[in-house]
Amino acid sequence: MAFFDIEGYEPVWLSGLETIRRAHGDRLRALVGERLQRVHLTWFVEYGEWLSDAPVVVDFGAERLEITHWKFDELSLTWNTIDPYGRPGWDWGDPAEPSPLRWRQDIHPELSALEGQVLQDVELLDCATRDMANGMVALGFVFPRGRFTVFNALDENGIEFAEPDSSYQRHSLAG
Repeated sequence: MAFFDIEGYEPVWLSGLETIRRAHGDRLRALVGERLQRVHLTWFVEYGEWLSDAPVVVDFGAERLEITHWKFDELSLTWNTIDPYGRPGWDWGDPAEPSPLRWRQDIHPELSALEGQVLQDVELLDCATRDMANGMVALGFVFPRGRFTVFNALDENGIEFAEPDSSYQRHSLAG
């Protein structure tokens, strides 16, 4: 069974800045200069809220990056395995029931405002604190008129739209 019953999606968990950079740095760097199409989030229909445990799908047209944080420091970055257009909702294995989950791209107006902008930088943000968040890696996406960061919100994804605070060491991949 696939993660969250998302067809074709199997996360690959990594921890640590250098491990993540080795595995995905070149491909993340190649996104710089690409235009953001959409950011898809999973919407839990019954509760009317974002299901932040599920992947964040960042669509640049030719590449779709799927981001999932888990536990305290594990991050999965996968590429082009989730199709939020071809399967906008899914049934968690019971096709007789209405789909409880849907892909949505209009949950955060801040994300919608970034659509169509060209990516200027991808940052690996290494958390340097004295608590359990130490060593957690977040991803920052920088655009001409805004930014967003997908971070570990203690065993789920979180999204911020401000500059990262001083607890993060920023590692630009723009070159």
